[in-house]
Amino acid sequence: MASATENQWLKGRVKAVTSGDCVVITALTHNRPGAPPEKTITLSSLMAPKIARRGGRDEPFAWESKEFLRKLCIGKEVAFKVDYKVEAIAGREFGSVFLGNQNLAKLVVQNGWAKVREPGQQNQGKVSPYITELLQLQEQAKQEGFGCFSKVPGAAEASIRDLPPSAIGDAGGFDAMGLLAANKGKPMEGIVEQVRDGSTIRVYLLPEFQFVQVFVAGIQSPSMGRRTTNGNIVETVPDESNGDASGESRGPLTSAQRLAASAAAASGEVSPDPFAAEAKYFTEHRVLSRDVRIVLEGVDKFNNLIGSVHYSDGEAVKDLGLELVENGLAKYVEWSANMMEEEAKRKLKAAELQCKKDRVKMWASYVPPATNSKAIHDQNFTGKVVEVVSGDCVVVADDAIPYGSPAAERRVNLSSIRCPKMGNPRREEKPAPYAREAREFLRQRLIGKQVTVQMEYSRKVTPAEGATTTGAADRTMDFGSVFLPSPAKGDTAEVVASSTAGQPDGVNIAELLLSRGFGNVVRHRDFEERSNHYDALLAAESRALSGKKGIHSAKESPAMHITDLTVAAAKKAKDFLPSLQRLRRIPAVVEYVLSGHRFKLYIPKLTCSVAFAFSGVRCPGRGEPFSDEAISVMRRRIMQRDVEIEVETVDRTGTFLGSMWEGRTNVATVLLEAGLAKMQTSFGADRIVEAHILEQAERTAKNQKLKIWENYVEGQEVSNGSTTVETRQKETLKVAVTEVLGGGRFYVQSVGDQRIASIQNQLASLSVKDAPIIGSFNPKRGDIVLAQFSLDNSWNRAMIVTAPREAIQSPDEKLEVFYIDYGNQELVPYSAIRPIDPSVSSAPGLAQLCRLALYFQGSNLLLKPGLRPLINVCHCDPSPFLKFRHYLLSLWRPPFQFPVP
Repeated sequence: MASATENQWLKGRVKAVTSGDCVVITALTHNRPGAPPEKTITLSSLMAPKIARRGGRDEPFAWESKEFLRKLCIGKEVAFKVDYKVEAIAGREFGSVFLGNQNLAKLVVQNGWAKVREPGQQNQGKVSPYITELLQLQEQAKQEGFGCFSKVPGAAEASIRDLPPSAIGDAGGFDAMGLLAANKGKPMEGIVEQVRDGSTIRVYLLPEFQFVQVFVAGIQSPSMGRRTTNGNIVETVPDESNGDASGESRGPLTSAQRLAASAAAASGEVSPDPFAAEAKYFTEHRVLSRDVRIVLEGVDKFNNLIGSVHYSDGEAVKDLGLELVENGLAKYVEWSANMMEEEAKRKLKAAELQCKKDRVKMWASYVPPATNSKAIHDQNFTGKVVEVVSGDCVVVADDAIPYGSPAAERRVNLSSIRCPKMGNPRREEKPAPYAREAREFLRQRLIGKQVTVQMEYSRKVTPAEGATTTGAADRTMDFGSVFLPSPAKGDTAEVVASSTAGQPDGVNIAELLLSRGFGNVVRHRDFEERSNHYDALLAAESRALSGKKGIHSAKESPAMHITDLTVAAAKKAKDFLPSLQRLRRIPAVVEYVLSGHRFKLYIPKLTCSVAFAFSGVRCPGRGEPFSDEAISVMRRRIMQRDVEIEVETVDRTGTFLGSMWEGRTNVATVLLEAGLAKMQTSFGADRIVEAHILEQAERTAKNQKLKIWENYVEGQEVSNGSTTVETRQKETLKVAVTEVLGGGRFYVQSVGDQRIASIQNQLASLSVKDAPIIGSFNPKRGDIVLAQFSLDNSWNRAMIVTAPREAIQSPDEKLEVFYIDYGNQELVPYSAIRPIDPSVSSAPGLAQLCRLALYFQGSNLLLKPGLRPLINVCHCDPSPFLKFRHYLLSLWRPPFQFPVP
């Protein structure tokens, strides 16, 4: 196009309008790399009013004339030819331009926006081919008073713009900060007058006509070159190659190249960067001489405006900066992107990353840095949350692996987020602010809940990165997104619905954490694997920042001072014993499962952590058969759950012994029924709450020969799956049998025990009042009460075994009780139960559970509760056993049978 001869018709597109009679036209197609060729054409034989230059002012109707031509043809396809050149004015080319079938020159003259230059004697050959028609149209415009020929008084003076200094070349007094303060975040109308490079434009801001230079926020295009201030040689090695270049790295400059560079430096020029011309044309093609909307974001230290530029493309509105980055013609720049909104920043960063992956244009030779992350594909699973390690790490038991198997547990680190660290008490590392709150938030939402896990990537962590010990090897951490299908009320309102393909139903836990202000989004490096829902995480973090929640607030996190008795001396634990015994049933949280029967508990009421073990129940030790399975079952059942405990005593290591309930279930029965634990009652079963329930659970496992009882033989003690006979020192006791159970087991009272008379006297002295008003007294399981025995109507101490789930509604409602001084159980109406004074209930129960040493396997004896035969039993001689048998046979008739030795 640049070498087109005169009178040859060409096609092109109007790129710019510089005045009312001059346009810049670019070629529609071209074969060489870079921007297409272009030509500036002045309409033949026309003289439009001149726009103000440096220090001057507009001629009348100059702006209106230019605007008419701009709106008429900018961006449109035209046909043109060069009519003549005038060498005296730098070879300016004059020509005829047609928009469809219409001659632009005729349209301009017809509307009165330019005058026709009449041919003179010296330039008769340099006129428009359509001069005659143009002169006729000019006469018509004059007669009608169109445009420049307006007959309205004062119209000419009114058309002259009152331009600010910046519009006529005096930018010294321009207040960029004031303009920003008045218009930050507001769209400002403007017309692009000049494109300096792909990311820098000069604009008239309407309606004041401030002429400003605007840098597109968040990006930087390749430089178009610059002039040096001295004669030094400038050696530039571009980062990326252009178009058809090989892209190979270049070595040092040769002598000939240095000589050429020296010549270039002497001329004061530096060549453009690769793709600079293409980026500039990209911007010119879209916004030059176009109406744009500019949103000012900030001002740099040189008083340059930083802003986002939006232009119309048909019905759509597009972001110039984003378009440049998506086409590989600009790079993301952090310092100016920080002035923008988070959503706009994310889009720019994501677009640059995609261009790098696809190696688009200026990224053609891009080599991604080495990364220690690796994508995980097709490893989604469902399961129950077993443990919340910290705010950004959970342990999930995979449903596809059998219940109780240690291999079922998978540690999942939440993708692309980082929560405050929990610290390590053994290293005297305190939790970071909001670390406990983040973990507790997850615990309440997730523990024991069914979740869906999308595994996304793994990352190798070196000892230098992670909190590992000296000499530790590299470890791999797996990251994924965890979705809760059944979120709590209000949680769904805190997250924004995501349209990510393949996303499971429910709430993304990481997004929920971020929206509460309990973490930050990890700013990944380019080509690092990240969450599939990264944009949603960034949006949640942005909401927490604007709402000043959690770690983003100015408030200090609530201080918590927790006494950790697990790392303290045993004496300190013993000092806490009276407080724990006085509270009886104590709410607690299981922090860790140390073994099948031993745990670390947090007691909120006393703000302390304790070591706790089941009283009278033991599991296999570490390394023994079924040890890991017992731990796994307890982790699945009670890890980080809310439980209740009742402390009986403390051992010499500072571990508290007692009973634990999760809901209405005695936790020890879970292990006993599964054959993963056994009873140890050498110190006295009377001290164990619900000992009869535990024994029943153990008996069930023995009968089914489960786990440690697989080789069980009646009459022999079993230790961790192997049968061994234990020999114990024999002792003679004189006792009174108070209740006989099946299988050779019975409850007794020690004859001569002074406590019996004391308790009986206390009970006799009590004044039993009328039945309590319904609702005023609601006994719960494990409470010690007074209960009226049905056979003799006597009042005795009893423990509630089962109670209604809801509040008592009727005096006839039945509760099951266990008489702690006799060992029998029965159902008692609510009207036959009274609260008991603590001075009477505090003494341990008098009934002690015994078992016949010479009992042989046979049919179990079934006895009616409540009967109290009194006989003397001696464990060292079989004759009392026979006496006991005959005595029982004298009291009961078939179908009740006693096993014969």
